Amino acid sequence: MLLLAGRAFSVSSSSAYRIFNARRAPFSLFGSRFQVRAMADSASQPFKKIQIQRDDTTFDAYVVGKEDAPGIVVLQEWWGVDFEIKNHAVKISQLGPGFKALIPDLYRGKVGLDVAEAQHLMEGLDWQGAVKDIQASVNWLKANGSNKVGVTGFCMGGALSIASSVLVPEVDAVVAFYGVPSSQLADPAQAKAPIQAHFGELDNFVGFSDVTAAKALEEKLKASGIPYEVHIYPGNAHAFMNRSPEGVKRRKDMGMPDEDEASAELAWSRFKTWMTRYLSS
Repeated sequence: MLLLAGRAFSVSSSSAYRIFNARRAPFSLFGSRFQVRAMADSASQPFKKIQIQRDDTTFDAYVVGKEDAPGIVVLQEWWGVDFEIKNHAVKISQLGPGFKALIPDLYRGKVGLDVAEAQHLMEGLDWQGAVKDIQASVNWLKANGSNKVGVTGFCMGGALSIASSVLVPEVDAVVAFYGVPSSQLADPAQAKAPIQAHFGELDNFVGFSDVTAAKALEEKLKASGIPYEVHIYPGNAHAFMNRSPEGVKRRKDMGMPDEDEASAELAWSRFKTWMTRYLSS
């Protein structure tokens, strides 16, 4: 069993995710936070670091892209704001006519350096608070040059991006990668913004991002009445969009050796078409 987004998920193949059998460094809360803050600061280029206020809290966010372009909020995986989510944001900013990408730091400066830490951080996430962070991020983009704003996310962020279509009325479009929100957080049948969703055929996070979860999401979206697409990529496991050398190595260390650059590029092409369609002024 793996706890993901506050729920327990079975993994259908014990060899698929060697999460609990892998050697892990002892969890050091102080040490990991120190290391990760240094990582976030050193990886800030070409990003502009800003602060966004909502309610009685302030959080950091990272912005990249054309000033007056359509905005896209980019939501992290369970690792936090690490190298891979920043790679995705840069990629998004350069697609087609260009987008203005904003990554809100949902973990407030913390990043998991291994699976144990990432799970610990996600289990401690205030999901309702994260939705409020997303809403504040969308509103910041709309107040700073973006007429329309979409939301995208990966794994944990994918689930949150679908939730934003239900819970954040300012969202104009969503693209979600391999993640479905719990029914306690949001019911996709109540979605209000168009949703495109991407899943790997070999994804083993049962009930969260496997094929069964993808098909159940499709039925919910059908009931919602919004425009939607659900794409399943043959031969691909979880997190198949992570194509950087570091991301590929991390996936292999977790028992996901599949490498399919063509599927990732197809997904990016579909992403660009969807966001351009719904975010064009």
